[in-house]
Amino acid sequence: MLMKKYLFQLSRFFILLVLVSFFHLSLFSIQSYGQTGVTETEIIVGQSCALKGPAQALGMGMRDGAQAYIGYVNSMGGIKGKKISLISYDDGYEPDICAANTKKLIDQDKVFLLFGYVGTPTSAAAVPIATEKQVPYFAPFTGAEILRTPVNRQIFNIRASYYQETEAMVEQLIAVKNIKRISVFYQNDSYGKAGLDGVKKALAKRDLEILNEANYPRNTLEVESAVKDMLKTNPRAVIMVGAYAPCAKFISEMRKQGSKALFLNVSFVGSDAMGEILQNNGLGVVVTQVVPFPFFKKIPVVGEYHRLLKQFTPGVEPNFMGMEGFIAAKALCKILAETPDPLTRKSFIDTAEKQVNADLGGFIISFSSDNHQGSNLVSFTQVAPGGFISPIVSLKDLYEYVK
Repeated sequence: MLMKKYLFQLSRFFILLVLVSFFHLSLFSIQSYGQTGVTETEIIVGQSCALKGPAQALGMGMRDGAQAYIGYVNSMGGIKGKKISLISYDDGYEPDICAANTKKLIDQDKVFLLFGYVGTPTSAAAVPIATEKQVPYFAPFTGAEILRTPVNRQIFNIRASYYQETEAMVEQLIAVKNIKRISVFYQNDSYGKAGLDGVKKALAKRDLEILNEANYPRNTLEVESAVKDMLKTNPRAVIMVGAYAPCAKFISEMRKQGSKALFLNVSFVGSDAMGEILQNNGLGVVVTQVVPFPFFKKIPVVGEYHRLLKQFTPGVEPNFMGMEGFIAAKALCKILAETPDPLTRKSFIDTAEKQVNADLGGFIISFSSDNHQGSNLVSFTQVAPGGFISPIVSLKDLYEYVK
């Protein structure tokens, strides 16, 4: 009887010992592998972007370009043995849906950080949530100033700003083309107004004002009233801050009704998709770009993009959106790889802020505690015959559109 009682107590002791050991191992695992979104084998990253609807080419391009590089990294064993898992949700380029997706990614999917969001109005909805939860918001596809000034420690932008793009446009229009009658066509939301503010700022620097402005509602093709208003003032140039489908329709309608204005678009427009719609009707339409030309394979990161896109996202064609997604993912992986263990959000941010002249293969980024924009690159392209996008050095190099 005593032996049975002894064995029973001994077995209870061993069970308790196993439970305590399991608890300590679990605690060690959590301490060793950082925090939410990081395990021994995985780093979970979340994205909300337009995968359906009139802006889907932007979201799909950003996602597919990123997946090409992430697929490569995972095939090589991941980041210190941890594979990256990118969860992408469709928001249709609508802020309310984006906000709901962001909450889901943080609260349910338990992501380590947010990555590659597409758009200003969507980012404006997501950033307060990310900031409150102290979740890094890395490489959004937007040049809006609200993500840059003042510096938010959670936000890291790779691309140049809309202020820089519109400044480059205005400088070229005046210095090269001697054009001062400049109007603005924009999407009537925080994205469009960010670009509008950039044009106003660039013109004010030169003691000039916008000739007139016209807008359209987001996620629509309702440009008719804007065309009517714009034709009344007969601008010599129209700077455009919108998405590819409505911008293509606006240009087509303006040219159809006899406008000889020069049309210039910021990079967010989605130049490849716009060119595909316009074809030869887009000849000489300008688009500023913030990443290397995605067909200059002599640039190492561009050649790498082509090679890995073919290998890890077969059937997807190279384009500017994909190039940006690829660069964003490469920057992310570089910082993750250099972050010391244990990987935490704070240690990730600390490591990101130490990136100085980091070469991603011909594309340089730098961050610091008071600068969370990695690149200042702005270049020019135009719609060429057949709707293809070709690089130009300045506005002197434009094709002439003849109706």
